[in-house]
Amino acid sequence: MKVVEVERTVVSVPMTPRQQKISEREVYNWNIFELCKVTTDTGHTGWGETVLHYTWARVTDQAVERVKGQSPAALMNDDSLGAGLQMALFDVVGKILEVPVYQLMGSKVREWTPISWWSIDASPQDWAAEAKDAVKAGYTSFKLKPRPWWDIVAQVDAISKVVPPHFKLDLDANATWQNAAAAIPIVKKLEKYGNVAMLESPIPQGDVLGNRRLRAAINRPIAMHFGSPPYITNAREEVCDGYVISAGQSTVIKQGILSAEAQLPFWLQLVGNGLTSTWAAHLGAVLTHGTWPTITCMNLFSHQLLKKKIEIVGGYQKVPDGPGLGVEVDEKAVAKFRVPEKKLRKFADEGKPYNHPEPRIINSIVYPDGSCVHMSGTLQGYGYFGAGHGPAYVEGVRLEAQHDNGTKEWKKLFQRLVKDGPVRDRWSGPFEGKKSKKNKKN
Repeated sequence: MKVVEVERTVVSVPMTPRQQKISEREVYNWNIFELCKVTTDTGHTGWGETVLHYTWARVTDQAVERVKGQSPAALMNDDSLGAGLQMALFDVVGKILEVPVYQLMGSKVREWTPISWWSIDASPQDWAAEAKDAVKAGYTSFKLKPRPWWDIVAQVDAISKVVPPHFKLDLDANATWQNAAAAIPIVKKLEKYGNVAMLESPIPQGDVLGNRRLRAAINRPIAMHFGSPPYITNAREEVCDGYVISAGQSTVIKQGILSAEAQLPFWLQLVGNGLTSTWAAHLGAVLTHGTWPTITCMNLFSHQLLKKKIEIVGGYQKVPDGPGLGVEVDEKAVAKFRVPEKKLRKFADEGKPYNHPEPRIINSIVYPDGSCVHMSGTLQGYGYFGAGHGPAYVEGVRLEAQHDNGTKEWKKLFQRLVKDGPVRDRWSGPFEGKKSKKNKKN
């Protein structure tokens, strides 16, 4: 068997209406996928997908040329091929051999794998609405992103009022809680909520002493991305209770085995749509300690690009037993969401992946005392708060997203933020004023 063709198709799958609003401030382009369709001389086809603007590795032209004319079985374990191409090779080999992908990876240890709902930071009301949708869809856990520009206690409280007691919340602060001294009081406030299950990277993972102190002071498990601090340091110093694993197949298997040796559970974090969620289920089927809910963010999208929608039952998805990935791509949906070649050409000429225009938003962090911090994008906030320029938590803090309204005042501040970074000021409300001549007709 040899690969005779690799087709790559870029699609833009709309997010759900609420997520379009929530995600625009930071992950507005996660809905752009590149689908890889691999055809072999046996007449079989395999499919894979890559989130172009969030992945452990994109597929390159060189990787595509490297697999052409070669046996897919000989190359499928090579993580350097990129997410979608590696996935497609496993899919086609499984179909040729008439076995499910998990049989190509190891011994099956579970029929169903846990999976979680996901959202970037949002208002308490939006998070509560997302949680209600998650419960309705069969999920039992929700991975959330607490940030210093929202009141995390108010957010968790709003969710706890609309979900059953068994529905769990996993909170990933991405190290924005700064240090143990700042994080411990925050966690203590959250511990009164039984829904709060675990914390991911509440403070910088490299802060070994701080994480040891934090772990000893709280009664919730801490998860860290595998490899930081180094595996041996982590095991010796006991700085976390489990891992987050995100990589190609060979690396995932290796890290999953090492997690098992340390007797530490983990969750897979493989962001994507229906194909990626299925791929994650096959990996989770053979890894003994993959017992924490997988994060794929599939719930963000209005269509899974599969003919048969993945169903979630009691927080778990069934591992397919059919050949390959065991799912069928909805090629009509692929055609519907396909990005026209004309739009792709400009980005290809510049050597960049296709992208949407970044929304122009001033994100204003408003504090109860009437002060505020303006940011050109919430990504600026990570470095700002991580360096201690602002508090890790303030009761009653909120974020005001101010879109470009055409005023000179808005444009002037936005340009300053892009050039100089966040600006601290007094909050005087949303921007008002006369529009510039250029925007007068809008």
